[in-house]
Amino acid sequence: MGDLNTDLADLRVAVAEHLPEEVAPVLKADREKFVGLVVEAAVKPGAAMPDLTLPDASGERIRVADGPAVVVFYRGAWCPYCNLALRAYQQELLPELENLGVKLVAVSPQLPDGSLSTNDLEFAVLSDVDNELGRALGITFRQDPELKPTFDALIGDVEKLNGAAEWELPYPTVLVVDGEGVIRYIDVHPDYTTRTDPADILAAVKAL
Repeated sequence: MGDLNTDLADLRVAVAEHLPEEVAPVLKADREKFVGLVVEAAVKPGAAMPDLTLPDASGERIRVADGPAVVVFYRGAWCPYCNLALRAYQQELLPELENLGVKLVAVSPQLPDGSLSTNDLEFAVLSDVDNELGRALGITFRQDPELKPTFDALIGDVEKLNGAAEWELPYPTVLVVDGEGVIRYIDVHPDYTTRTDPADILAAVKAL
């Protein structure tokens, strides 16, 4: 397996080098607020996965608690760190999970049609519109409204992407859910430029 977080660190440097001069310090300061943050509100292992269904890119509703499953929360298809992580999970994790009979599911607050930019992925990509599931798991936060013009300039209208006026996002998070719908592992990353290592996910799955 490759080193996902090394690749993400390299991407962080590359992104910073290509950002407009006035944008780079704004995003750097925003990210640094989350470095080392512990999400106390996040659900703990042993809790039941909320029994919700979410739409995939075609609008078909999928039951998220239908384990065993690895559930990956990401910010949106507009996030380069998310895209790198999802593709790493597909390459390094998906074949192993399929051999073990475990599903891989990705979830973001983007509207279903917005998830189509991830349609080269070979696993379910679901839309948690209005962050209903993320909020129930205690892994969402509200982005500083003053940053919205910066993000709008970079990625487009956030409200249109997410279909909600409130600019709420999930922290990048991985959960492992067992066959009874119980959360057995959760790893939350407030610093969106870091992610759960595929080897750690696989170890949690094998411990089910």
